[in-house]
Amino acid sequence: MVTNPGGDSAEADGGPVRHIPVLLAEVVKALVPEPGKVILDGTFGAGGYTSALLAAGADVIALDRDPTAIAAGQSLVDAHAGHLTLVHSQFSKLAEHAPEGGLDGIVLDIGVSSMQIDEAERGFSFQKNGPLDMRMSASGVSAADVINNAKLADLIRIFVFLGEEKQAPRIAHAIEKRRAEKPFETTRDLAGLIELVTPRKAKDKIHPATRVFQSLRIFVNDELGELAEALFAAERALKPGGRLVVVTFHSLEDRIVKKFLTDRSGKSTGSRHMPVVHERAATFDAIGKSVVSAGEAEAELNPRARSAKLRAAVRTMAAAEPADMSIFELPSLATLAKLGG
Repeated sequence: MVTNPGGDSAEADGGPVRHIPVLLAEVVKALVPEPGKVILDGTFGAGGYTSALLAAGADVIALDRDPTAIAAGQSLVDAHAGHLTLVHSQFSKLAEHAPEGGLDGIVLDIGVSSMQIDEAERGFSFQKNGPLDMRMSASGVSAADVINNAKLADLIRIFVFLGEEKQAPRIAHAIEKRRAEKPFETTRDLAGLIELVTPRKAKDKIHPATRVFQSLRIFVNDELGELAEALFAAERALKPGGRLVVVTFHSLEDRIVKKFLTDRSGKSTGSRHMPVVHERAATFDAIGKSVVSAGEAEAELNPRARSAKLRAAVRTMAAAEPADMSIFELPSLATLAKLGG
């Protein structure tokens, strides 16, 4: 789950929201699960999509980088003996877990789950005080490492590009001044400083720390890079006729999916002033509408669905193309490995 910058969902302020699979009916319709098919759920979470796919008769390989999600899902594995394989893995590595003959479908629900937000010790929410962590995999560089060690210019770029925070320079300078006196350790510690620097106005729909927390979470977990790598992996892992379904929650993610599917459509994206050098065979064809959003009824029931967008495509017979990250035009940011505490 990813909060929507500038949105008004309950989780935008870090409050608890019961986990409800977003666009579940639309996801199942796009994947067409049935007995004999093997579908990979790259973001297992609480198992909402996986459960629906199993109920339709499909076999499921489910991945999650969060060890707590894997542990919690073991009861579902037991209940569907032989039909569900649960793997502790990042979804960027999904091709490594595909059967030799390829997959019939892949679904990705991008972002952090509401269960992770509800756990104060994970440090995703500033509504509940906890360690400034935000690591989905519970390992590697934490948000505290970034806040306490990143250069001023790197903090500004992270807040601007990943959080679209207009007050990034002011907030980053305040962080630099404060950490020289005492390192940041908790979520409330950071949120409290941001509140002082950029007080919440009556017309504001979200907490002033929302975009900074979003940017830190995306950066710490390399969420945009993971998504890009997962799309390339899906291209390699799907068999001809296999279906790719991706549910995103804000413009940064949706832009990556849209760029990928446009690039893989085989259509020329060059300038009208430049001749087309060669035509490329499409590796994916769009399924139905280019983008599907939640209806009013679902959005009312589940605030998380308000910003959700679903894009789906079917794999063609064409060979997978090289993984070229330049098509996504991702920003150049600080290297995580250099920010460890």
